[in-house]
Parts: sequence; structure tokens; C-alpha cells
Amino acid sequence: MSPQTHPTVPALQRLRSAWWPGGIPRELLAGAVATFALIPEVIAFSFVAGVDPAVGLFASFVISLVIAFAGGRPAMVSAAAGSVALVAAPLVQSHGIGYLFAAGLLAGAVQLAFGLLRMGVLVRFVSSSVRTGFVNALAVLIFSAQLPHLRDARPATWGLLALGLALIYGLPKLGGWLGWRALTAIPSPLVCVLVLTVLASGLGLALPTVADLGTLPDALPAFALPGVPFTLETLRIVALPALAIAFVGLLESVLTAAVVDEMTDTPSDKNRECAGLGLANIAASLFGGIAGCGMIGQAVGNVKYGGRGRLSTLFAGVFLLILMVALKDWVSRVPVIALVAIMVMVSAETFDWASLRTLVRHPRTSSAVMLATVAVTLATHNLAAGVGVGVVLSGVFFAFKVARMLDVQAQDDPASGGRVWRVTGQVFFASADAFVDAFDILGAEGRAMRIDVTEAHFWDVTAVAALDKVVQRLRSHGCAVEVIGLNRASGLLIDRLGPQR
Repeated sequence: MSPQTHPTVPALQRLRSAWWPGGIPRELLAGAVATFALIPEVIAFSFVAGVDPAVGLFASFVISLVIAFAGGRPAMVSAAAGSVALVAAPLVQSHGIGYLFAAGLLAGAVQLAFGLLRMGVLVRFVSSSVRTGFVNALAVLIFSAQLPHLRDARPATWGLLALGLALIYGLPKLGGWLGWRALTAIPSPLVCVLVLTVLASGLGLALPTVADLGTLPDALPAFALPGVPFTLETLRIVALPALAIAFVGLLESVLTAAVVDEMTDTPSDKNRECAGLGLANIAASLFGGIAGCGMIGQAVGNVKYGGRGRLSTLFAGVFLLILMVALKDWVSRVPVIALVAIMVMVSAETFDWASLRTLVRHPRTSSAVMLATVAVTLATHNLAAGVGVGVVLSGVFFAFKVARMLDVQAQDDPASGGRVWRVTGQVFFASADAFVDAFDILGAEGRAMRIDVTEAHFWDVTAVAALDKVVQRLRSHGCAVEVIGLNRASGLLIDRLGPQR
């Protein structure tokens, strides 16, 4: 039997396209880059949440493991995230870490239900301006998170940072110019970590290392139920934080998946991503980890260095655990400045630089939405708040734009002595008042009135009420009123919502 007719060939092809479309070595190396980009952020986010770094690191391993199999977006990196840490911090401070794990379980259940109910399509209501603002704000937050590491830095620190960035950006270009594939086969961020670690150790530079960021775990995560009483009082305590964690995580994960979709020019299943995130957070909470969500900076780094399949996502978590437990002594000696260099690269790659050039050319409302999303996110350090404001502004501007497209023209009929009103556009809550005001009743007494809505559409109860108001006002002045041209959808809406007479 030839390979073309062998029944296992299509299955192997599907497996490869999902897990390692760019080849296994490339997927593993890209996942390793994402791992080094995860370490400083996960540890920092753990401190924000008020938990030990092991809680964030264990969560990142478990989430990566589960999401690689259950998620809907290949090559996307999910882990313990800053936005979730901000929401979780008050709960940890007031009730302890056990309630954090309970909230993570409930949040995961909500996210799982969200995905099973196929509500991931709600991302369609997030405009491109909001997505651009989301990406740009996150890039700025990633960069600003590196500034504390550079405060009061010595010349040696700045020198290593410059060398690290030179290696990250220079090696691929040098390899391309010289035609040396060896310089491009290994992602330059990994070379940066290795070279800067060897230099710092060999020269005896007293620089902050990963060990100075916090105590690293010395054992594998273990299964355990949250140490809280399973009572209604516990549910009352964790309900609101859990809902906040759930929706912040869903928002960031779905938007991150959309960004990776655009980078790779491939679609993804947003509903499966939501359900997969729920399963991942349930598992993380049962293994002593904080809930998490999509990490756009790490996902961008993964994709930039060749990650296209689920294998890179899986390896990002597995390699993190290997580094933190089996290779802890080696990782502890990695200078923080090497990770800072990687995060600066991630920040620069995440930011949509083209949006600065198009800021003036785009409609002012679109630019305002993008800038508002960035401003609110930076002011609150809450991506959900920024995206929420952006979505609301997008909806308001869209409603005003559509409302201004409404046109009502009157034309007298000398033969019959009547008048025809021709309505063009969309009638809904934002244009209903303009629709009513367009009908001038002066000189209309006793005349036959025809309202032609062939080119119009009535969308909601406010529009139905506006049409009824116009008809009743004209009839109160002795006019015979006829409405013609209703399309089927508008007619059904008016029959259902209009006054019963």
C-alpha cells in the first residue's frame, strides 16, 4: 500500500500541522524563547498577587500543559498573568491563598461554560482600533515593567543590556548577510541568555540574578483541593473575584488569540480557546497555582522565532518546569539583565509601530478609540478596563455615525394635494429623535400623508415607538396616514412591538 493510500497518513499530517508545522526543532527553540520571557514576568506577577513565586511558576507550567492540548489557538502562550494578579491580590490579602485557589476553580468553571456556550464569538464586537490599543498598551506595560531593573544601574549593567540587544537583533542579520545558517538556526534570545550568563560569571560581575527575584521551587507541583470550607460563605467570598478573574482572563486570551491569528494569517477556534482556558485554570488551581490567561508578549516572541504549533506552547511550560526544578542552580545564575533584554525585544515586537504612522490618516474617531484604550490601560494597569472603555467608545461612535446617515425628504403631490415622506437609512435608538423631528406638521392639517420607508430599516423598540409617534401626531392634525415599503424584518418588528389598536 502506497503512502498516499495508507489510512494513517492523513492522521499524521493533521498531527504535524497542529503540533509542529515548522518542524520539531524550531517549535522547541521558539518555546524556549517564550520560557525565558515568562520567567521575570511570572515571578513579578506572583509578588503583585501576594503569593510565593512557586505559585505563579507552577501555574504557568500546568496552564501551558493543558492549553497545548485543549486550547483553540496553536502557538499561543498562556500563563500566570499580571491582570489576573491585580484582581487576585485583594482576595489573598483578606482571606489567604486557599481562597485564591477556590476562586481559580470557580473562574475556570465559568470560562469552561463560556466556551461550551460558544460565546467566544463576542470578540467580533472588539474593533481593530481597540485591538491596536490593547496591543500597544501591553507593549508599554511590558517595557515599563523592566525599568525597575535599570534604576541605579551600573555601567556594567547597561553594557550587558546593549550587548544583549545587539545579539538579539544583530545575529539574525549577520547570519543573513554572511549566509551562515548556524547563526539563524538558534533563536538569538537564547544566545543572549547564554553569552550574558557566561560573561557575568566569568568576569565576576556582581549583578542581580534570577535567584534574587524570589525563591524558586524545589519540587514538582502536587495535587490538592483548596484548603477552604466548601460552604455558601466561601462561595460568597470568592464569587465576585472569580467572575472578575474569569472575564479578565477570557478577554485577554481571546484578544491575544486574535493577534496571533493576524500574525500567522491562520484562523483559530475562540470558543475552544475559552473552554481550554477554563480547564487550564481548574487544573492550575488544583495543583497550587494561580489562575492565568493568554500572554501576548510571550505569544508574540514564540511566533516571531518560529512557533506555529501546539508543541511550542507545550514546551514553553515543560521547559519552564525543567529550568525551575532540575536546572535551578544554573538558572539562578542567569543575570536579570539578560531577561530584561529579551523583554525589551518582546515589547518592541509587540508594539504596532504602523499605528503611529496611520494615527493622522485614520478617522479621528478610530484614533480616539485607540488612544483611549491605551490611556485607560496605562492609567489603571488593567487591560480589561482599557478594552472595556474602547469597546464602549467604538459602539457610541458607530451609533452616531449610523444615526447621521438617516435622511427624511418630503415631496408634495399637486394632483392629490397630499405629501410623500421618503425615509432613507437606519432608524434605531440613536436616530429615533432625528426621525421624529424631521416630520414638519405645519400646513399638514387634513392632508393625505404617505410615509415611504422602502429604503429604511427599523431596528428596535425605540424606532417602533418613533414611527408610531409620527403617525399619531399626523393623525391628530386630521391627516390620513399610510406607511408603505416596510421590509419584512421591520414589519415583523412593528407587528410584535407596536401598539395594539
